[in-house]
Amino acid sequence: MIDSEGDLRRLYAAPTERVIRKQLDRLDRHCRRFIELSPFVVIASGGGDDGLDASPRGGSPGFVVVVDAHTLLIPDAPGNNRLDTLANVARTGQVGLLFLMPGLDETLRVNGRARVSDDGSLTARFTGERRVPKCVIEVAVTQAYLHCAKAFMRSKLWGAEYRVDPASLPTIGQMISEQTGIVSKVETRDEMIARYTPDL
Repeated sequence: MIDSEGDLRRLYAAPTERVIRKQLDRLDRHCRRFIELSPFVVIASGGGDDGLDASPRGGSPGFVVVVDAHTLLIPDAPGNNRLDTLANVARTGQVGLLFLMPGLDETLRVNGRARVSDDGSLTARFTGERRVPKCVIEVAVTQAYLHCAKAFMRSKLWGAEYRVDPASLPTIGQMISEQTGIVSKVETRDEMIARYTPDL
């Protein structure tokens, strides 16, 4: 069993100087541009007592606002109201972010201190959106790291080779009904999309 970094280091080579030095303590022009073009971010957070969460967030490219080299604003769009991510951030004040761009195999990883705010001066930054968010996650960037393409190249995520035909799975509603035992009207994918549309 491996239970220490020392045990791991006996199995793996040391990281190269380039790998170490490419971690920044701010958003340089390349990181900022990446975020401005990204329509999708995964927010990782933890609240203790196994309160771990990795939550997808999406919007038009640049929906995450780069305030400056050390500050990001992530609007909270309507979701399932579990508030897992927001509660974790309120408890611990920390997040890890992974920004993706469709078709690009590289990603941008950003870590930082975070807080949830309903300050009107911050939510007002999003008045051009379909609806002004109730709150935002304000991130004080401590680490920024352009991640290599290997995982995406291995997975061929953006290619056609591994695309899944939605018909090969039950609808999400059918799966949830089976998981929960809560029987509801069987909903087609088109009906689900129509139901989701007002909250997009």
